[in-house]
Amino acid sequence: MLLNRLHAPSIVPFIRECDYAVRKPWSYPERRLLDYLLVYIQEGTCCFWVDHQKLMFYPGQFCLVQPGSLLVLEGLTRTVTPYLHFDIAYNVNREDSFPTRPGQIDLSAYTHLMQPTIYDLFGIRVPVNVQPQNPSIIKEKLLQTIELVKVDNPISHLKAQHAMLEIIISILEAYQRDVPSPTPTLNWITSYFSSHLSDPISVEDMAERANLSVSRFSFLFKQRYGTSPHQYLLQMRIHHAKELLSNTELSHESISDYCGFADLHHFSKIFKQRTGTTPGEHRKTTKNPFNR
Repeated sequence: MLLNRLHAPSIVPFIRECDYAVRKPWSYPERRLLDYLLVYIQEGTCCFWVDHQKLMFYPGQFCLVQPGSLLVLEGLTRTVTPYLHFDIAYNVNREDSFPTRPGQIDLSAYTHLMQPTIYDLFGIRVPVNVQPQNPSIIKEKLLQTIELVKVDNPISHLKAQHAMLEIIISILEAYQRDVPSPTPTLNWITSYFSSHLSDPISVEDMAERANLSVSRFSFLFKQRYGTSPHQYLLQMRIHHAKELLSNTELSHESISDYCGFADLHHFSKIFKQRTGTTPGEHRKTTKNPFNR
């Protein structure tokens, strides 16, 4: 069985609720968020308390409140505050999530619906008083998103999701400068192994492809997958060989070639070491319709 792989959450924006919110002086009592809230102060003055910190907002400014934050909202004057409640990471239960209401502070019953923060997802710290690099563009995208969501057809909703993604990217780009150089990702490596099982693959080749030294690549690989590149690749080859033995009539020689072993003797030796049985024994004891 192949080693378990670590998967980052898929980035799939989901717009839960949005509106223009034209109001006279108003207040919204304390609550804690499950999702993200982006507010644009188009007109008026607002005072928001986020995790007990008082923040003043004026026309042209943006407020981004992240999941898990404790929030109190107040409009001190007549305000126009277009807003979006949204998810960034995909959650299979996202349709069950909701913008929390006044008094909902203990969300322990809804932990399965809680979105990860931007820092959890990207390692980027974004303040509540968010200052995008191109605020006029973000404003246009936000208003466009609200309009598109109100149109009841799939293409408009897809456009809204696209606009939401552009907003998220713009916010991230404004603050990614504060992030230290990221650790090189090795997400491509398992697909690369899978499509090159029959080829000779050296650690030097993999390190060069990742633009890393051999020692650095080996260290990061083991940190990511819990074993060395050679052992991981060998496990994939054995796994594929077992599938071919069980589900095809291919000869042992062909399977040895397809799985990247040097020769039949090498294949048989490694297979026995890894599985405790010979290739022939494995084929006989697995339920294979070709051998009935």
